[in-house]
Amino acid sequence: MKTYLSRWVCLGAEENLRRAREEARRAVATGAELVVFPELFLTGYSRPLVAGRARELFAEVSAGSEDTLFVFGSISEGKHNRVTAWIGGREVAAYDKVHLFRPNGEHEIWERGESYTAFDWRGLRVGLMNCNDVRFPEQARALRLEARSDLLVVPAWWPWRRDHIWSTLLQARAVENGVWVLGCCIAGSVAPDEDFAGAGNHVFDPTGEPVRTADDRTYKLDLDDPPTPVVDPVGDAVVIDRVEVVEN
Repeated sequence: MKTYLSRWVCLGAEENLRRAREEARRAVATGAELVVFPELFLTGYSRPLVAGRARELFAEVSAGSEDTLFVFGSISEGKHNRVTAWIGGREVAAYDKVHLFRPNGEHEIWERGESYTAFDWRGLRVGLMNCNDVRFPEQARALRLEARSDLLVVPAWWPWRRDHIWSTLLQARAVENGVWVLGCCIAGSVAPDEDFAGAGNHVFDPTGEPVRTADDRTYKLDLDDPPTPVVDPVGDAVVIDRVEVVEN
């Protein structure tokens, strides 16, 4: 399966709306079956935009390529930081960010989500996460053990200076769960109050090996013959809900 992870620079909201159409056409032209945009790619933290206008864009873009799955991550809607997935002009899944990033004041902007989200597509089960969620292995574990996800898609707004942490966490989630993990991060932001250099895009196979790319955008996932993890993270999993603390 061919995927396209946008290397997106966030500018003004109106310009972003226009550019998103161009980026979607560019992605589809590569033959991508899955296209991912990063967290808050239309607005960043500081640019106002009515969520309805973003939804109109998502419907229009996805309707233009009915064979492509688009993951738009994310918009500010209903007091949540919301990732949505679209096919053929309709929303097929939505996920509200659970692990809000307190250093950026996200707890003052949004309320945390109350559930994790996975959905079926072309024989795969796709789990949705968002940026800071990757710091919490229990979320990826639940998406793997309980939802039986095959693929985790993680849009993000992560700084370049901590790219090593971002990539390490993505790789760890792939290894411990034996799943494909796609991390799509904002490339940058250009605004008077939000000048930001973003981390890279990273894709890891179920053994934690990086999937190579020639352009930092297009990646090919060998779903027909995936590598086999050394340890079965599902079949060999032991769930214990009791912790014994021995006091001396």
